[in-house]
Amino acid sequence: MQFPNKNIVEMLRKQYPVGTRVELVRMEDCQAPPIGTLGTVKGVDDTGSILVSWDNGSSLNVVYGEDLCRKIDV
Repeated sequence: MQFPNKNIVEMLRKQYPVGTRVELVRMEDCQAPPIGTLGTVKGVDDTGSILVSWDNGSSLNVVYGEDLCRKIDV
């Protein structure tokens, strides 16, 4: 897996600030929350992974370039 450059990481941090509500669209992990699970962004790490506290108690990250979530309006 190739990590994104600093510009992409900064873009992700602006797009997904702490507290943003998201919905899981795709995650390739056997322990992934069900598609459609909602969560709250805790941050974006230096690899571009979106750190999410999922409403079902999971804390799996949304990995840049592999998984997908979308912002939702609250």
